[in-house]
Amino acid sequence: MSTIPLPRRDHLEFTTALDRELIHPGVSHVWSPHSVGTVLALLASGASHRTLAQIVSLIGRDFAGQLLDLDLSAAPEPGLDLAVLNGLYVPSDLPLRRTFVEHVRSRGGSEIANVDFRGDAEGVRGYINGRVAETTRGLIGQLLPPGLPPPDVRLLLVNALWVRMAWQEPFKPSQTRPLPFRAPGGPRPVPTMHRTARLPLARAHGWGLVTLAGGQGLYLDVLLPDTAAPTPPPLSPELVGALYRARSATMTRLALPRFAVRTSVSLLGPLSRLGLKDMVTAGARFDAISPQPLAVSEILHQAVLRVDEKGAEGAAATGVLMLRAGLPSRAVEFTVDRPFVFALRRGASILFMGRVTDPVDPGPAA
Repeated sequence: MSTIPLPRRDHLEFTTALDRELIHPGVSHVWSPHSVGTVLALLASGASHRTLAQIVSLIGRDFAGQLLDLDLSAAPEPGLDLAVLNGLYVPSDLPLRRTFVEHVRSRGGSEIANVDFRGDAEGVRGYINGRVAETTRGLIGQLLPPGLPPPDVRLLLVNALWVRMAWQEPFKPSQTRPLPFRAPGGPRPVPTMHRTARLPLARAHGWGLVTLAGGQGLYLDVLLPDTAAPTPPPLSPELVGALYRARSATMTRLALPRFAVRTSVSLLGPLSRLGLKDMVTAGARFDAISPQPLAVSEILHQAVLRVDEKGAEGAAATGVLMLRAGLPSRAVEFTVDRPFVFALRRGASILFMGRVTDPVDPGPAA
């Protein structure tokens, strides 16, 4: 099993930390540590002071080394079905530090372009969504939803990734049959693939792990808790490391559901809970990106993964929108769709206060 490379410790720590924040009980999710890690490492390369310290506290101090390893994992080679985009899109009047431009330019699939956010935001949206869709082979068609980017965006950093792996030993479709799956809503039959083979297998600390190999150094790990729960417990770097170290080639009768997972999420909340708070404030310091003060206004992420008898196909995209620091960011959602409290005030006095649990419509205003 020593021939199977292991993730870097700092990358694994980042992965398990952010994955923990993305868990919603009873809900499937997928995301790309490669895509998110790439944009965070690029932001770190352009940050300073407390902004840099907070990013480094999550991804590790050697973000330059991480970028190199992330690049290597997405490097082209004959027979490898993989594509990547690293795009930097700015208006022509934003000065950029040469070092940061070179950081982006040296990444695989780099594209640096001047765009007109203020005069043609919808055209920019269409272009970037098109580039992401092209890179991800159509699996992610709309990274930027309607209304984004707003006209006051000063910089947009985009990473997209697509990969398709074929099993070294495909599952036989004739052996796929329904088996009960203990889902959060109760057991239900799902199409389940079967294969008996000698596979890397491990058990440690109440978990099991099996590794399925594809070509060109691609592997899919499946981690299964011994005890059924609506949502698997959060992982830790120590647990994952122990499972990797415990792997041995074992004759295994594997039953694995076919599955597809898709997730679309804003990462600002999860990253803030992990300590990355300054980058969205007027005090953000991205001095090594531009002499103009910049702050992050949004980080969007989408990912999709499909696993079937032939192999696995995945795609992800991450977009970082930056405004001039000190300007208000895009509108915050505030939808009153649940019981609420109200207060009507004048001067120093609260004239009325109450709670609404089930609104009664008084009719249109006269």
